[in-house]
Amino acid sequence: MLKKILILGSSGQIGQHLCSYLTEKKFTILRADIINSKNQDLRNQNNKIISRMIKQSDFVFFLAFDVGGSRYLKKYQNSSDFILNNISIMANTFALLKKEKKNFIFASSQMSNMDYSNYGILKKIGEKTTKSLKGLTVRFWNVYGVEKDFEKSHVITDFIINGIKYKKIKMLSNGKEERDFLYAEDACSALELLMKNFSKFKKHEFIDLNYGKYYKIIDIAKIISNFFKQKGQVVKFFPSNTSDSVQLNKKNKSVENKLLKEYWRPKYSISRGIKEVFDYYFKKNSL
Repeated sequence: MLKKILILGSSGQIGQHLCSYLTEKKFTILRADIINSKNQDLRNQNNKIISRMIKQSDFVFFLAFDVGGSRYLKKYQNSSDFILNNISIMANTFALLKKEKKNFIFASSQMSNMDYSNYGILKKIGEKTTKSLKGLTVRFWNVYGVEKDFEKSHVITDFIINGIKYKKIKMLSNGKEERDFLYAEDACSALELLMKNFSKFKKHEFIDLNYGKYYKIIDIAKIISNFFKQKGQVVKFFPSNTSDSVQLNKKNKSVENKLLKEYWRPKYSISRGIKEVFDYYFKKNSL
């Protein structure tokens, strides 16, 4: 019976939402993140605290990774620190999961087939290790929601925060690249389903978690600009002259899992999801 759920990367983009979601579902949540304590640094080999938490848990979500949005990846993914941080995180964590023989879900990315990206290569290594340990890989497609770490924030949060602070949205690209966005609440409901039915899904090489529709980044800027307009504020957006330098305009096609789609469908449209995030930051800024 699943009672204690360990979330590695509990303060991250997905982790913070999953902690709140599963707490409401009456699970006991064990949180581990370097932001919580340096003693929870997964890069440290033979970490007794992490080892004990994994041993105590009934299921593990391996969400921890040195990662952020496009701005963060563009700046750091080619650095030795980025590469070595993630190699250490995976090596130490997978070794403990193997030792304790725990069922787990590894958070990967739809970028894992992009071998020109260090982030993509590292996630592919994680996928292969997960498969060897009989875990389950979930490939996330641009999960968005309220974020707290603005250094690592993603495009939707970036646009909203820039609109609030500077009354303009300065884009990192021309906005022609397309992304498939999934709201955090929808991602969490899918993860709960996969956890509860782990034995049915673990035979799959990976599960794609996405909304199922692509949007141009410039259209996301338009949606956010219109929300400001509804509040009586004029916030214009300014595309740059550069093209997508992170995914190089590559647009993957998701693989539909029929068993997952039998029980799960995203509930939040892009407009509804963005409005949830927009209202949170706008209200917070008005307090």
